[in-house]
Amino acid sequence: MGVFGGAFDPPHLGHRALAQAALAQLQLDALCIIPTGQAWHKARDLTPALHRLAMAELAFAGLEGVTVDPRETRRPGASYTVDTLRELRSEHPQAQLFLILGQDQAQALTSWHRWEEIPQLAIICVADRAGFPGGEGAFDALLPAVPNARRLEMPPVDVSATDIRQHLANHQSVAPLVFEPVARYIALHHLYQTA
Repeated sequence: MGVFGGAFDPPHLGHRALAQAALAQLQLDALCIIPTGQAWHKARDLTPALHRLAMAELAFAGLEGVTVDPRETRRPGASYTVDTLRELRSEHPQAQLFLILGQDQAQALTSWHRWEEIPQLAIICVADRAGFPGGEGAFDALLPAVPNARRLEMPPVDVSATDIRQHLANHQSVAPLVFEPVARYIALHHLYQTA
């Protein structure tokens, strides 16, 4: 069972490409997309969870075996990956968990809450992210701490949620960066607009 968490603020083509790579290369029966609740590591406020959940449902629609799991958005207080993995392990004791990370998340892994427990709960799988500083070195630096980490081969998708939010704040099109249903949802709810 794959576990792919993140802010998904908004979910974009890179997120979907990573989900597809994980499904194919890890031969997953199931992949849980888990939008974060109260992110302890984000300096900015996230878009309300109901919108991020709805956009995630739209962004990952049609991928077989993929579900959007709201558990972290319903959890009071800070949301930690280790707690989510413990819950999933309890609910699915026979399943092997695979934690899917982008290169940026992998580089920050050792700063996460109780990060040392994470490799005991799940196999960590890292996909490269085009244009991210550190590149191959970030994955290699992770190996001494997490020797069973796996690399996900993925075509480069040079897009970030930060860039998308900036485009929207500047009233620029994001059509090539997000799926059409997500773009329509953003427009309908006037998300990421400056005053």
